Amino acid sequence: MPLDSGYGAQLRDASSRFVGAELLVAAEADRLLGTVTFAVPGSPYAELSRPGEAEFRMLAVDPVARRRGVARELVRACLGRASVRGARAVVLSTATDMRPAHRLYTSLGFHRSPERDWSPVPGVDLLAFELPLSSALRTG
Repeated sequence: MPLDSGYGAQLRDASSRFVGAELLVAAEADRLLGTVTFAVPGSPYAELSRPGEAEFRMLAVDPVARRRGVARELVRACLGRASVRGARAVVLSTATDMRPAHRLYTSLGFHRSPERDWSPVPGVDLLAFELPLSSALRTG
C-alpha cells in the first residue's frame, strides 16, 4: 500500500498508536529498525481479534534493516505480550500481495483463516492468519 495513502499517514502517526495500543519498536543505537502495533479486542487499533485473542498490525521494517530478523523478533515480542495477557491465540490481517510477510507468518506457525478475510475499503482485500498460542510456545 503506498505510503501516501491514508494508511501511510496512519503508519507515520506513531504517537496515536502509542496512546491507543502498545507500540513495540526494534532499534539499535540511535536507529529505528522496525515497529509493530499490538492490540487487544475492544482497543482502538483492534480490527480482527475476538475475546481471548490478541492481534498485531502495522508491522514495518526499515528497508535497510530487512532480512536481518527484525520482523520475526517483533512478531515474537507480540506473541510474548499476548501470552502474558492470557490470550489463547494471536490473529492478524495482511494485504494479499505481502508474500514475504505471509512466508514469515507461516514459518512462525500461523495458519490462514479465510473465514476471517475482510476488506476495509473497496479494492483492498486482507487475508487473515491465526496462531493458537500453545503452538507458538512449542515452536518459539
